[in-house]
Amino acid sequence: MHKINNKKKLNVFLAQPRGFCAGVERAIQIVEKSLIKYGAPVYVRHEIVHNTNVVNDLKKKGAIFVEELDEIPETKQPIIFSAHGVPKSVPKNAKNRNLFHIDATCPLVSKVHIEAEKLYKNGFEIILIGHQGHPEVIGTTGQLPDGTITLIETIIDAELFIAKNPIKLAYITQTTLSIDDTEEIVKCLKRRYPDITAPHKEDICYATTNRQNVVKKLSPHVDALFVVGSKNSSNSQRLVEVGIKSGCKESYLIEDENEIKWDILEKIENLAITAGASAPEKIVQKIIEALSNKFNVNLESYNHINEDIFFKLPVEFN
Repeated sequence: MHKINNKKKLNVFLAQPRGFCAGVERAIQIVEKSLIKYGAPVYVRHEIVHNTNVVNDLKKKGAIFVEELDEIPETKQPIIFSAHGVPKSVPKNAKNRNLFHIDATCPLVSKVHIEAEKLYKNGFEIILIGHQGHPEVIGTTGQLPDGTITLIETIIDAELFIAKNPIKLAYITQTTLSIDDTEEIVKCLKRRYPDITAPHKEDICYATTNRQNVVKKLSPHVDALFVVGSKNSSNSQRLVEVGIKSGCKESYLIEDENEIKWDILEKIENLAITAGASAPEKIVQKIIEALSNKFNVNLESYNHINEDIFFKLPVEFN
């Protein structure tokens, strides 16, 4: 006698693209290849990328994570700087201590650093649109002397900002911001300072833009959205905000399958799943597996754009 499947049907729409971007792939590879080439331990200043599962996997392989260089003993082992970038004082301190360091800064973050330096050399007053305390913001402001860059976080900050030099004013941005929020801030700055200089090329990175755009398209058509990512991941947090703003009020950030909102799923038919740029695909698959155990899952891929960006590894691995 056949057992009747009484599982509730759940339509699951997988956002594409989702998960790892080229900068994250590269940063994780740098740690893994360093462990193979130089052996354990390999020291990493700050989480290589903002994802608990990634960090825990690398710890098991022999990576030691520290927040500052002074936590590292005298060693010949490599010290890796995270994908978010570091202030100039960090490599300088490493050099002073004769520490062998490898820079895993995302090339798109390095582009913002170079941009900031050029603007400074050309006598511009610089605004950085970003989040106070985020490692990327600390790294970018740390490229120039203290007080050179003014941080603007909100539209209110933009309204209250008084330029010292309205004729030579420029802005740069953190790479993982909400496109829409940043656009509002930029509009305000341009209204107040029509001569403001914009970046030659958009600072918000392609992966952040693509992941937000697919969430914008999907959100009006689903009852709930799960964004896979860690609490300290800026781009993952932004995806939740984009989901809510785009019409899906039940948008949640979940670390992994242990944080699935089962009570929400009992009441809905259509669920979208995406993942922040630092969240591993294997976690998404574990979530789908857990859902399939409880529901009759109808899985569909929602393809927005194909990504084929690739960043070369540093010279140490050539």
